[in-house]
Amino acid sequence: MNIAQALDRAAEMLDAAAIQEPRREALSLLELAVRRDRTFIFAHPEHQLTETEQDAFSALLNRRAKREPLQYIRGHQEFYGLDFIVTPDVLIPRPETEILVENAVKDLRSKNNATFCEVGIGSGCISVSILHELHNATAIGLDVSEKALEIANKNADKHGVTDRLTLLKSDVFDALPDQRFDMIVSNPPYVPRSDLESLQPEVRDFEPHVALTDGADGLSIIERIVRGTPRFLHPGGSLLMEIGFAQVVSVKHLFDRQIWQHLEFIDDLQSIPRIVYARRSD
Repeated sequence: MNIAQALDRAAEMLDAAAIQEPRREALSLLELAVRRDRTFIFAHPEHQLTETEQDAFSALLNRRAKREPLQYIRGHQEFYGLDFIVTPDVLIPRPETEILVENAVKDLRSKNNATFCEVGIGSGCISVSILHELHNATAIGLDVSEKALEIANKNADKHGVTDRLTLLKSDVFDALPDQRFDMIVSNPPYVPRSDLESLQPEVRDFEPHVALTDGADGLSIIERIVRGTPRFLHPGGSLLMEIGFAQVVSVKHLFDRQIWQHLEFIDDLQSIPRIVYARRSD
């Protein structure tokens, strides 16, 4: 079987499995199987696959046809211009979360030796990206999952920020020392339990539920973060947090305006309010 034939058959198989853009995904899987880039694949459609390459390609296709995310199959995902290790122990970094990073960098850039804390660090994509941009910043990353902390540490090491990132196992703020930061950031579990079944199979069946949902209405972890954050912020410090679809009204009611002097919601690429930005009173 040559490359052209393999791609045709793979695209048909993935299309039958309801995979969007099946040919593009088949191409990505073929790159992994033959360990060649797509320039070679495009230039050599007549190249005959070895038996080993065919077996490898078949195994990868079967995994994707069962709706395992491509990012977990290849073990990495680009985010904010950096490449991050991802496993089923952490959420796959998503483009909308880059908006949180952009706003955090903009807010912290004016600070001398900025400090921040991330609640639920997961893969580390948020904290590592901020630290990669702000060379004098330091951070603490919290997560209830030891395996997630291991992945975050690997990504911090990969991008040269390990010496500026402290990782702690913690359920929200429970294990955080009594100190203050310029910012708290978080992409918490905000999917209501009742919405899990409606998620795409790639998300519902493969991504860690502890990072997706609080097991309740999707607001309990958000509420703990909003209530607990003032204790750990410098006066004038900020909270940046990703929230779910249609949670704006509920989240707005969690903020005590005697504590928070500024509150706004930032839209994602689909004009859906995705990030809450709040600044503590001076």
